[in-house]
Amino acid sequence: MEVEPHVIDRLVAAALEVRAHAYAPYSRYAVGAALLTRDGELFTGVNVENASSGLSVCAERHAVGAAIAAGRRQLIAMAVVTASSPPATPCGACRQVLAEFGDFAIILANPSGERRLTTVSLLLPDAFGPAALGAATP
Repeated sequence: MEVEPHVIDRLVAAALEVRAHAYAPYSRYAVGAALLTRDGELFTGVNVENASSGLSVCAERHAVGAAIAAGRRQLIAMAVVTASSPPATPCGACRQVLAEFGDFAIILANPSGERRLTTVSLLLPDAFGPAALGAATP
């Protein structure tokens, strides 16, 4: 998937900025995500941990939820910023949620400037999706 460099820069900057608002008192592992829709809208999310860890929500799913709540369903690129080197990938649950909305570019980055470009289908090959249920992709 081709993503123009200025779009990558915009997404990484937004994810890096929002990452400062992550609520990660238990893991101390802050994550920021920025999602771009086909119409050029940008939605962000952060991880929000909970003392009952199963109730924690990842940054990627927050960004997708914000886009869906705003009526957007055509996702074209997402940046995920963590402190890891190399930059960390989304967890399995987030990969599955992203796959629900098709195959699009994922930019993995960290504050040190490392970046890796991948796609939803590379992160989750043979994903279970709408087609498995005989449904059209949203």
